[in-house]
Amino acid sequence: MLNEMLSCFLYFYSLLYQAIVPCSVPELLPVNTVDYQQYLGKWYFKAAVSRREADIHKFKALDNIGFIMEETANDTLLLTGLMRIGDNCMKNTWTYHIRPERDDLELEGRLDRRNLLWSGKWANCPECIIFQEVEPPLNGTGTEDSLNRFMLYARQSDVDSEVVRAFLKNAACHNMLASVTLPQQKEFCT
Repeated sequence: MLNEMLSCFLYFYSLLYQAIVPCSVPELLPVNTVDYQQYLGKWYFKAAVSRREADIHKFKALDNIGFIMEETANDTLLLTGLMRIGDNCMKNTWTYHIRPERDDLELEGRLDRRNLLWSGKWANCPECIIFQEVEPPLNGTGTEDSLNRFMLYARQSDVDSEVVRAFLKNAACHNMLASVTLPQQKEFCT
């Protein structure tokens, strides 16, 4: 009986707490209206979150990632990633297109993926951005996206650990409990 009462109390307490202190929501940066020039240059991957471990598992093998965002043509961005896995460096590139009718970036070759930019203020970091990748369910009857992850990027490689903590805390409030933070123990690839 005591356990049931305690369970009910905790349930109602959590509902009340959520009503008083709701989860903060990130601010969308629609790429068709934002000045994307301010996002060109060097970025450092700090952390990723999702509701499922499968969405972020590939990041767990990495020590660090540095990215360079460049404009290659009108409304076309090239993202070059330099990834350190152990003592090895890997390089990968992605081409994104900015379309006036879309609020996200269109990844070349992956038209079904939504690539959204969110303000870094959600992680208490005005010099950061949050990038979300979302893919629809694998079949027409599915209700859960086949991919949905948020990734935190900073302008500095040595961003304050409180930024990552704020990002993880805000994500956890939205039931994104799977997370990875890169150790950054080795030199960044060039």
